[in-house]
Amino acid sequence: MAKKSIAKNYIYNMVYQVLTLILPLITTPYLSRVLGAEGNGIYSYTYAIVTYFILFGSLGVALYGQREIAYAQEYPEKRKKIFIEIVIFRFITILIATVFYFFLFVKGAEYQIYYQILMLELVAAAFDISWFFQGLEEFKKTVTRNVLVRICSVSLVFLFVKTREDLAKFTLIYSLADLIGNLSLWLYLPKYFKGIKVENINVKRHLPHIVLLFIPQIANQIYKILDTTMIGWLITDKSETGYYEQGHKVIRLLLTVVNSLGVVMIPRMANAFANNDKKQIKSYMKMSFNFTFFLSFPIMFGIVSISKNFVPVFFGAGYDKVTSIIYILSPMVLLMGLANVLGTQYLLPLKKQKEYTFSVTIGVIVNFILNYILITLYQSIGAAIATVLSQIVVDALQYNHVKKEITLKELLNLCSKYVISAVVMFALCFGVRCILNTNPITQTIFNLATNMQLNKEYLFNIVSIIFQVGVGAITYIVMLIVLKDEYIYKFIDKMKSRFLKKKTV
Repeated sequence: MAKKSIAKNYIYNMVYQVLTLILPLITTPYLSRVLGAEGNGIYSYTYAIVTYFILFGSLGVALYGQREIAYAQEYPEKRKKIFIEIVIFRFITILIATVFYFFLFVKGAEYQIYYQILMLELVAAAFDISWFFQGLEEFKKTVTRNVLVRICSVSLVFLFVKTREDLAKFTLIYSLADLIGNLSLWLYLPKYFKGIKVENINVKRHLPHIVLLFIPQIANQIYKILDTTMIGWLITDKSETGYYEQGHKVIRLLLTVVNSLGVVMIPRMANAFANNDKKQIKSYMKMSFNFTFFLSFPIMFGIVSISKNFVPVFFGAGYDKVTSIIYILSPMVLLMGLANVLGTQYLLPLKKQKEYTFSVTIGVIVNFILNYILITLYQSIGAAIATVLSQIVVDALQYNHVKKEITLKELLNLCSKYVISAVVMFALCFGVRCILNTNPITQTIFNLATNMQLNKEYLFNIVSIIFQVGVGAITYIVMLIVLKDEYIYKFIDKMKSRFLKKKTV
């Protein structure tokens, strides 16, 4: 079958990932006022409960299914057989999880009405076949569906959720949206399965492999929430948890841009492995590393440069400590980007689950120990330090399994131009902020704003962010052109050829 464009698939996936982070930012202020703290708390708590049942009911099916479909991209009969077996397996496991969920939480629970509605989320999980299309590299279908469903659900929230008593409506809207979205993908299946017959369905053969992938996913989930949980456990002042969560939220948003390539590259890498194409595997790895360096370094240095202005604008007053947390967590953009290439794009598609699981498990242990020591000493700042140090350990362990494919010298050569360009960018951005802070013209403008009863500090922060981002982006691109980065030149040549083609037409 024809290969899909990696660039297009990356854009599709990134758009969806960014949307899933942006939409809550739009609805959160509204829902916090309409539903109140109690209503939001009830939803968060009940949804968290059902999420655990979905996690255990789904096991590692999504990641495993995506990988197995990618292996069988060019074999329609094998592909259909894998699909049927995995769907049956998931129906069975979700059904078991649903039975436990019903008797433990739906029957006679305190928030029974919400638990009843949230059973739709378990049904939605059973019918989720997005992994099939991701394995085929058909990201346009899943992303288009998800974007439409998300936008519709947000619109319905604003239309129908008006008071605290509408919490059940809110829960129903989001649950139905997930179910309808998942069911809609089934409409595409006849195109892929028409006229194909399969025999000897064997569901059990997938169990060992799925469980093996489930373990690192559980470890990853623990790894993601361990910091926040331990801050709340060790520190009495719960505002420290808030500071850390807000800083971490910014880093997660930035990571979305970098890590969206991972989901796109899994089927491509898996297919190359299935065909024993080692040369292509190394080529994909170098491309992923290059892309990660290209985005990570400017984002990492850029957020450090603007965070002092960004935090008061985005979060409001009283969040000064978040700036320091962002400073410390900023290397996570690079470290998590590298882990995405090493673990998600290489170890897992190449069936090195044990190595991946070991690295993440060691990361959890190191993070727990460092958290216990550093949170006690430095509160949320300590948690940020522990996060960065434990991620370095994970990256080092994962790289140990990749060093034969790509050497440290090759990695340093790949990143050198991006490091230089990002450092120059950072220096100029810092200079811009200093000029804005001391220039008589800008000071006169800000003083005039004060006389007009505008917030001088807020205005300065907005102007500073705009100038720094603009100057930084131009500087970074210009530096890469000066340093003759091959990927920038390829992009420029591609744009030239498209322009000339349109001109001739």
